[in-house]
Amino acid sequence: MNILFDQEQLMKLLANLYVFTGIAANILDPQGRDINLFEGHPPYCKAINALPEGHRRCVDCDVWKIKSYNAAGGFQFYRCHAGVCEAVMPLYDRSHPLAYLVFGCFLDESPIEEQWEQARARMDWYPNGPDTLKDAFFRFRQYSAAELKAYSELLEALAAYIQLKGMILATEQTDLQKLERYLDEHYMEKLSLESISGELHIGRTKLCRLAKELSGGETLSHLIAQRRISAAKSLLLRSDLPISSVAEEVGISDYNYFSRVFRTVTGLTPRDFRKKWRHNG
Repeated sequence: MNILFDQEQLMKLLANLYVFTGIAANILDPQGRDINLFEGHPPYCKAINALPEGHRRCVDCDVWKIKSYNAAGGFQFYRCHAGVCEAVMPLYDRSHPLAYLVFGCFLDESPIEEQWEQARARMDWYPNGPDTLKDAFFRFRQYSAAELKAYSELLEALAAYIQLKGMILATEQTDLQKLERYLDEHYMEKLSLESISGELHIGRTKLCRLAKELSGGETLSHLIAQRRISAAKSLLLRSDLPISSVAEEVGISDYNYFSRVFRTVTGLTPRDFRKKWRHNG
């Protein structure tokens, strides 16, 4: 299934909602990835996201929030990895989620000092200690249970409007799109022609042809390597992970093999790549 988002209309709708209510809403795709409709993060979240480790935790939290959704319907409320209140609700196409509507960040009506202590306990990884974020945390607005109930019901009506107007649509994926998406989601796993063929129900001969089409004439192995090296480049620049750990993260357990493939694709060793582009940045 291929999901089409009307980015322009969705951005306008969510921006108007924020102006009217002061609460930010956003939409995640079925895998929990942000489709980049909203950028106005509050200072607390902005400070956390500015760090590679903080950004990773926020991304992982987005994935967790959709995987842990188990409400009978409507919004499920939770606290994110940084101790801030948020809520999530799936937008369905029949029985399959097309996307997830989320809103936050806010605090509930319990004593704010207690909420801060909960958040503080989750932020012990933060450089210079979590207390440097306390002022930003106390800038969040607190909402009563009645206010949150009213807002969530408003958003549920908005969700129906989004679906009625066709702002999020499902279309069948081509085999080429299936292969591209599968590699995007599973590149870090142990992959082979046989395993991918079985997962996608595409014959091996056709799979090789699709790989050539997708990569400009290269093999499936080369296509997988390109995807892994692309992810490795991002990790090398936005994290301080050892190069051996970067290799493990992208699905290559042999450090020497990783370095060899990385140099073949980029012309640089992983260490030289990190040094050059961090210095230039």
